[in-house]
Amino acid sequence: MKIRSIAFLIVFVIACNVSFGQKKQWSINECIEYAWENNLRLKQQQLRVYIAKQSLLQSRGNLFPTLNANASHLYNYGRTVDPLTNEFATERIQSNNFSISSGLTVFSGLQIYNTIKQSKLELEAEEYDVSKMRNDITLSIALAYLQIIYSLEVLETTNNQVEITRQQLERTKKLVDAGTQPRGALFTIEAQLASEELQLINAQNRLNLAYLDLAQMLDIKDVENFEIKSPEVEFVPQKEYEYSPMQIYNVAIGVQPEIKSADIRVKSAEKGLAIARGARSPMLSLRGSYGTGYTENSREIVDIIPGEPTEIGVTAMGEPVFAPTFQYNTQIKPFSDQLNDNLNHSFGFYLTIPIFNNFQVSAAVSRSKINLDNSRISNQLVKDQLFKNIQQAHADASAALRRYSASLKNVEALKESFRYIEQRFNVGMVNYIEYNDAKNRLATAESELLQSKFEYVFRTSILDFYMGNPLRF
Repeated sequence: MKIRSIAFLIVFVIACNVSFGQKKQWSINECIEYAWENNLRLKQQQLRVYIAKQSLLQSRGNLFPTLNANASHLYNYGRTVDPLTNEFATERIQSNNFSISSGLTVFSGLQIYNTIKQSKLELEAEEYDVSKMRNDITLSIALAYLQIIYSLEVLETTNNQVEITRQQLERTKKLVDAGTQPRGALFTIEAQLASEELQLINAQNRLNLAYLDLAQMLDIKDVENFEIKSPEVEFVPQKEYEYSPMQIYNVAIGVQPEIKSADIRVKSAEKGLAIARGARSPMLSLRGSYGTGYTENSREIVDIIPGEPTEIGVTAMGEPVFAPTFQYNTQIKPFSDQLNDNLNHSFGFYLTIPIFNNFQVSAAVSRSKINLDNSRISNQLVKDQLFKNIQQAHADASAALRRYSASLKNVEALKESFRYIEQRFNVGMVNYIEYNDAKNRLATAESELLQSKFEYVFRTSILDFYMGNPLRF
């Protein structure tokens, strides 16, 4: 049992090490989804959407009446009129006031309704801006992803060149030892091998930098264990892109979020102008309040003490007239009684007619008109830039396809030429200089073929993306 337990433990540890040691391979879709979830700039833009939602909520709230409660606790010193008793007070008086007030804007030149519509439009525009940023992130990641694939193929091609040169070095050593080749040929091949090994190192460095670029876009710290998954689709440019720039543009203006955002912001500016003009209209509001209060100046009689009568005059017969006198004991009226006795309420309509407000309304209208003109210009600039981008991508794709076709023919011809020269070199009919020249020309042609292929793939992917289609890899 102990042997079985130990064996199981060893197998488990080895399996865990193998599992944890494997690199995660990222597909293009995984990279894009990860960036959408973790990109900080995208999160900032999403926060702008939340702000726009709160602005919409606030503008809708203006349709409802306001309701506020107020309370105060005051001390008055010196001669003053108590507002609750309407009597003079010369000593320190404590008072309290409590009230509830409400107000409702009945009409304000449709400013409230236009503000709600503008807030809705701004929310839509911010949401389209989020989509625009996602598209930008997608294209940036696609370019970085393709750069890695290109660098991998360049590394493989360079490595194949190194292996061929190493084989030729071994073959030449045997020929030199046999006396059929001069030792100088061996030195030439060794120098060529050293040069190609340097190219191999440079290719590996470019691959590492390409990985670093993509990892930084994704904000991944562990670059050493970051690896992409090679796409299953084989990129073989075959024909011109099937749609013209104008056809692509006509589709793009209906699906691209930056166009929709720009269109919506023109409508938002139109609502802004309507809001500014609404300030010229009279404003009708409804207000009401309900309140009460307490003051130490409000007193009540608690006891009456009769005093000696006081002579106040005489009658016609000469008899004196007396009036009774009283002394009063008072106390501050109880708090609850005052609250009941001092209840008051008000209700009324208020009409404000703007006549002259230091040109504030006129200036606001002028600014809104300028903002509307500016938004229309910005809208046209966005559309013009989109068309220019489509034109450029289409031209680059066509040029890349032509370069690819020419490079493909060149590579096929140079392969045949190199195969022929290699056979002659192996039997000593061609020196190494001619052999190496043919080999280098083939390597250069293959590099140009790779460049044109990936340029075509990226540019056509951009054109597909402008038309609302997903990436093809």
